[in-house]
Amino acid sequence: MDDRIHVRDLLLRTIIGVNPEERRERQDVIINLTLYTNVRQAGLSDDMKDTVNYRSVTKRIIEVVESSRFYLVEALATAIARTILTEFPVERVQVSVEKPGALRFARSVGVEIERTREDFGL
Repeated sequence: MDDRIHVRDLLLRTIIGVNPEERRERQDVIINLTLYTNVRQAGLSDDMKDTVNYRSVTKRIIEVVESSRFYLVEALATAIARTILTEFPVERVQVSVEKPGALRFARSVGVEIERTREDFGL
């Protein structure tokens, strides 16, 4: 059984999109993460060293997203997954990236991906 750590509705701003107007100003994106990792030891020890520090993960993802200039939400989601899997003790991650208001009549448009360490040759 896999344990999970969730980070929900992280609202950030970045340059994203293919249209010229999307390349001029930062837009809102909503990031959701599910980190698959074993937290059994942390549950027993109550010690931060035995788990993934989700504050550190979140701070790193904020840096990645706010400094990025991707055209596609798929590319942004992949960059987020790669960062988490290469920098933190996580075996698998689900990442969703949504652009609120990207389509008329839709609350948001987005993509959800799932990647493992093996997807990045780790």
